[in-house]
Amino acid sequence: MIVPVLALMFFTLASVSAAACDLSVSMINQDPYPATPGDYVEVLFQVNGVDNPECGTVEFGLLEQYPLIFDPDTKRTTTINAGTFQRDFNSFLMVPYKVRVDKDALDGNNPIEVEFRYGANTNYETKKFDLNIKDTRADFEIYIKDYKPITKTLTFEILNTEKVDVEALTIKIPKQENIIVKGSSTNIVGDLDSNEYTTADFEATPKEGEISLTITYTDSINKRRTLDKTITFNPEYFEDRVNGAQSKGSFTGTLFWILLLVNIGVYFYKKQKKKKEKKNKLKK
Repeated sequence: MIVPVLALMFFTLASVSAAACDLSVSMINQDPYPATPGDYVEVLFQVNGVDNPECGTVEFGLLEQYPLIFDPDTKRTTTINAGTFQRDFNSFLMVPYKVRVDKDALDGNNPIEVEFRYGANTNYETKKFDLNIKDTRADFEIYIKDYKPITKTLTFEILNTEKVDVEALTIKIPKQENIIVKGSSTNIVGDLDSNEYTTADFEATPKEGEISLTITYTDSINKRRTLDKTITFNPEYFEDRVNGAQSKGSFTGTLFWILLLVNIGVYFYKKQKKKKEKKNKLKK
């Protein structure tokens, strides 16, 4: 009778020890929030319960599946021996990851999954978390609206074509062969809402051909982003324009009236002079 009792006690103690290991996993941070498709995101997980030596060897890993993409050197799995003094004297394990978000990821909460196991367990437990994603990137259409050769004023028109508002928008003309800029090469445009447009003036002498521009802005998560754009300058579009012809016509018309008035004045002056000379002859 003693042997069965001892066996029962051993089995009970083993069961209690095994049950004593209770791991819980939480995702405590996402940076940035929301994440942007095509950019990196940092996520931080916390595993509680690793202070219990009964957990033995603990393995934890983040699964590489949509919408996450791992770099080749990303460490996917972290392994520790359970027990308070085994890792930084903490009763929990912190596991950070820096991974890229798929460029085609959809806006909203996207599920990501972790797996973990402990002790003699060969099967992994899994848990899902939400990764918040929103495309905060903007894009722009930019054109040459006007060029005035006399004042060398080059005017760009820029349109925000995405469904996001931007702040601190700037346009820069980098140094290049096809355009010579006088004064500042950067124009601070300011804020530009979705589907709105604005203009920016530069003092410059452009040549026919392509002009490179650098556009920088701050998105809704306060991140500075940069885009490179190329536009084509054709001087023929800005020659003999209607406004110029009207100005030339106005000048010609004004000159005509001035000359006419001068001629009338000369005519009456000469006529008055002749009358005066004729009157003086009669007196003699």
